[in-house]
Amino acid sequence: MTLSRPMAKTSLKWSMIEEDLSIADKFQLVADLGFDGVELDAPNDLPLDEVLAARDAAGIAIPGVVNSAHWKVPLTDPDPAVRDACVAATIVALQNAKAYGADTVLLVPGVVKGETSYAQAYDRAVEGIDRLLPHAEEIGVSLALENVWNDFLLSPLEAAHLIDGFDSPRLGWYFDIGNVMRYGRPSDWIEALGSRILKLDAKEYSLTRMNAEGPWKGFEVELGEGDIDWAGVNRALNAIGYSGWVSAEVPGGNRQRLADIKQRLDRIVSL
Repeated sequence: MTLSRPMAKTSLKWSMIEEDLSIADKFQLVADLGFDGVELDAPNDLPLDEVLAARDAAGIAIPGVVNSAHWKVPLTDPDPAVRDACVAATIVALQNAKAYGADTVLLVPGVVKGETSYAQAYDRAVEGIDRLLPHAEEIGVSLALENVWNDFLLSPLEAAHLIDGFDSPRLGWYFDIGNVMRYGRPSDWIEALGSRILKLDAKEYSLTRMNAEGPWKGFEVELGEGDIDWAGVNRALNAIGYSGWVSAEVPGGNRQRLADIKQRLDRIVSL
């Protein structure tokens, strides 16, 4: 496969596979649909030997893992014990990623809410990342921070500043293209983050539905049928020299649903 296009390799999230299949059959389904990889949540209870055997038999990659604990135990929680739990879970996720052959762990860096101010979230995120980076560097897997609707790191310049403050090769950004549409342009984020972008998540967003029905309704549109300028996204990615993974992160389903998602993903990465 050529890596000349920016979004060169396609994956999806393990949770999107909603057929009742064995681990091996799920990996084979991913391969049959033409995806290059699948991302798992971690920590998880999947038997490692089965995962590795299924990965190898299907001939697909596990490019990254998604931290399965960062919402339940946020890195910016007021309770130090909760923050400790997030650090501990993230270390396990880093270890899982290494075992899978993945090179990133997606981490939501924090959440601003009633009991946690923006300034507090920033300070606690810095403290938590500072604790995690020695483990990431020792294990050889990068932490990839993602922009989500957490009322935190709302500017790409701020996100870039946070990453640069650590001067670590094991810290970067997992850019979710659809998530920024509510308050910005994906191309602006790509330009500002540049080489800090390690991987991409693809979901669609409709500003029309957002304005008419509310912010969350903006996501209720299929890939390629919303307001994201995918050709512009590709141009911006080309400009920063990105050529790597993009993962679909949309409502999943059975084989037919996943096949449709793959076709839609193929169209937008080719624009």
